[in-house]
Amino acid sequence: MFQSLSDKLANAFKKFRNKGKLTEADVKEGMREIKLALLEADVSFKVVKDFIKKVSERAVGAEVLESLLPAQQVVKIVNEELIALMGSTQAKLEISSKPPTVVMMTGLQGAGKTTHSGKLAELYKKQGKRPLLVACDVYRPAAIKQLQVVGAQLDIPVFAMEDCKDPVKIAKAGVNYAIKNGHDMVFIDTAGRLHIDEVLMDELKNIKKEVSPTEILLVIDAMTGQDAVNVAQSFNELLDITGVVLTKLDGDTRGGAALSVRYVSGKPIKFVGTGEKLDTIEPFYPDRMASRILGMGDVLSLIEKAQEAFDEKKAIEMERKMRENRFTLTDYLEQMAQLKNMGSLDQLVGMIPGMKPNMLKDAKVDEKAMARTEAMILSMTPAERENPDILGSSRKRRIAAGSGTTVEELNKLLKQFDQMKKMMKQFSGGTGKGKKMKIPFRF
Repeated sequence: MFQSLSDKLANAFKKFRNKGKLTEADVKEGMREIKLALLEADVSFKVVKDFIKKVSERAVGAEVLESLLPAQQVVKIVNEELIALMGSTQAKLEISSKPPTVVMMTGLQGAGKTTHSGKLAELYKKQGKRPLLVACDVYRPAAIKQLQVVGAQLDIPVFAMEDCKDPVKIAKAGVNYAIKNGHDMVFIDTAGRLHIDEVLMDELKNIKKEVSPTEILLVIDAMTGQDAVNVAQSFNELLDITGVVLTKLDGDTRGGAALSVRYVSGKPIKFVGTGEKLDTIEPFYPDRMASRILGMGDVLSLIEKAQEAFDEKKAIEMERKMRENRFTLTDYLEQMAQLKNMGSLDQLVGMIPGMKPNMLKDAKVDEKAMARTEAMILSMTPAERENPDILGSSRKRRIAAGSGTTVEELNKLLKQFDQMKKMMKQFSGGTGKGKKMKIPFRF
């Protein structure tokens, strides 16, 4: 996400860095480059105009022109104004003091409402909530079935009235069902519609009137660019939405929607969808997103992902095993599983300061290769995983046959594992007593 915009802004900042001192003419030239970068990123023209005006006013002030490091001051100002543009602080989902919290999901056709209803329900289920999904899309073929499949995958119940064609009745019945069955959160999946469709928009107003939702979230496809602004304006005027969920942000290298929606609608972006899997949703933090846009990384999100993926007790035990050189193939399998839980390599790299996803464009994680590795290890006996040295030719043929791989692939895995153990031994400073652990990272 934002890769194209990040690259263009980096080029614009170079104009400032090459100057020892800045003049107003230098600032004007640099602002022109930033303006073009934002417009090419599909940011709304009105938003760009106001943003450049604010940055320019601050950039020609004494704090920049009289600074010893004017280029850094300009970057600081752009960073602060980007944060302000996207909402300054994280906007959390409001939780009703009297359960259930009712969240109404709205948006255009194909924006990802059904999937993101499930993603949000799962996010709050992990926080100890008891969510219920309510299927109110009675128009799209198989829409109810899709929500039921999503619910089954996440082990979250779905309320549906397949013989009823009145979304307002379904929504009301769904909320009543939640109250009777102890569900403290309700996610209402409404039908997609065009923002010019008055009949369907009236239907949304009637659902709102009937169930009095705690939150009305507008789901917007980030790849729709400037049209996302028009969508946000239309839905907000009719429904008075409480927040926005931006989907497909991982597929949009421009990022214009994220920079425009909050400013134009006045309503905060609360969540962003960053992938196809049902756990690829995260709260929207304006300050962290601004850091990513400016190539400063997002260390806090990276730490949070690591904390979610890695079990602390297991990590301590693993560190002890590494230090004592007792790391086994079973441990290796566990580390692989936890690493996969952190997400794609491209996303993780984008969170590291100074790194860009395209820096590792040739270093793709081969998920099929990981699956074959997993199959080979699982085809071994516990004794073989603990001590791979006992693997003779007959055992190797059995493991290869059992995992659908070849002996050559198994030999390659064993060689890699052996090299990794040697590397760990070097990092840990050997196995002698009194030597301290020197492993710079966990993987």
